Amino acid sequence: MSTFPLKGIKKILSLKGLKILFVASEAAPFAKAGGLGDVMHSLPLALRNLGHDARIMIPRYGIIDPKKYDLKMEFAGLKVPTDQPRPHPYLICNVKKCFSKGAVPAYFLENKEYYEKRANVYGYSDDQVRWILLCRGVIEFLKRSSWIPDVIVASDWQTGLIPNYLKTVYKKEVLLSKIPVVFAIHNLRYQGMCDFRFVQEDERDSGREPVPDFFSPRLAQLNWMLRGIMYGDAIVTVSPTYAKEILTPEYGEGLDKMLSEKQHKIYGILNGINYQKYNPEKSPHTPLHYNIRTIQRKKRNKIHLQKRMGLPQDPEIFLIGMVSRFTDQKGFDLLGEVINPLFKNLSLQFVVLGDGEPRYKEMIQKGKEEFPEKIGYFLGFDLSLPHLIFAGADAILIPSKFEPCGIVQMQAMRYGCIPIVRKTGGLSDTVKDFNPKRKEGNGFLFEEYNPWALFTAIVRAKTAFGFKNIWQKLIRRAMKKNFSWGSSARKYSELFHQLLKKNHK
Repeated sequence: MSTFPLKGIKKILSLKGLKILFVASEAAPFAKAGGLGDVMHSLPLALRNLGHDARIMIPRYGIIDPKKYDLKMEFAGLKVPTDQPRPHPYLICNVKKCFSKGAVPAYFLENKEYYEKRANVYGYSDDQVRWILLCRGVIEFLKRSSWIPDVIVASDWQTGLIPNYLKTVYKKEVLLSKIPVVFAIHNLRYQGMCDFRFVQEDERDSGREPVPDFFSPRLAQLNWMLRGIMYGDAIVTVSPTYAKEILTPEYGEGLDKMLSEKQHKIYGILNGINYQKYNPEKSPHTPLHYNIRTIQRKKRNKIHLQKRMGLPQDPEIFLIGMVSRFTDQKGFDLLGEVINPLFKNLSLQFVVLGDGEPRYKEMIQKGKEEFPEKIGYFLGFDLSLPHLIFAGADAILIPSKFEPCGIVQMQAMRYGCIPIVRKTGGLSDTVKDFNPKRKEGNGFLFEEYNPWALFTAIVRAKTAFGFKNIWQKLIRRAMKKNFSWGSSARKYSELFHQLLKKNHK
């Protein structure tokens, strides 16, 4: 895995700003389905604050209101080749733009059939056509644009064909073929339209066959993640530990051998969080504001949280929160194993917010039935409730099987909510285990992926909570951590300059 020579940062930051285009399937505030949307807003904004001309490009879905965002036409009637001779040799698109003052400049690929008529970002049977249209549409737009980026950042499998196209179909395009592409892996598990763990050997994508036409059945069988890794000039994961983990069979999702061959161009750069949005002193979503000097006010927020979740209101009981997608990745199978022994034997409360697989929702509902005064939940998505959970809960639980980065633990620490997490990926990079003898640490880690390791970590946290002076110092250490995007943006800036320096040799 590659690393950064820190001594060169000041010199790099003094260089002329770069033109950087981020291409993704989603970007806040326009269209957001998950954490990727937040990253595609915050990272380009942080790079712009460093003097770079960072812009984004996503599809113009039906949920993106052109009047609300004052979209203007940038290029009309863009012909995007499909490589199908007939009946559809081209798909016709428009490119709109939103260049609002103080915001990240954004381009939108517009196509009525594949974007405007679709209410959601993901989940369609022809998603492979929607994403190949994005990949090739971006390139065709840049061929005609007066603004040419110095670097392209392609995010996750949906954009994995961008470096593939540039290195093959467009290799004779003098300007475009020289643009280095950084391929960003936010979650290696998702690699394309199918689960490649169950694809027969003779049908596996080697990455070397030509990209088929837009309407070929083979397109849905391609491993777009593999191709992004193969053809990208650099590969970025969203935390340093995850960059190492994906080189192993346990975390490599079948691509560990390929990634090991490419490890010289793999970089791990930790994601950040928006410090204005997650601010206990100003959040509009919490009843009582506080800071590191007034953390005793958290108890009032705890009372509000308990009331909201229908639990007995007691500021002295240990309250654990969880904000998560309900999937096996997030450790819900471990949680299912410990619910009964945990709540039968310990005096504590648990509140959970999220949505996902029905089996895990049923597990939480049954837990509530058995322990009505100890478990509260909200099944669904709510923009304000995470802030109240972070501000009111004493600890946040993240027992993930794997976690490329994770931002919940960072958001929680901003509010003085102590993480109980598994030592993996970005959780390992952001949470330091509490050591009472050395009086250090900002959370509680467990290493082995088994229910009793999780149980022990929760017991350790509850025990520490009983010593108020110790717990308050834990809160202060957590709140002092800096996970703002500035540090990450500087590392991306350094990587971009390194790539351009290589290209000009």
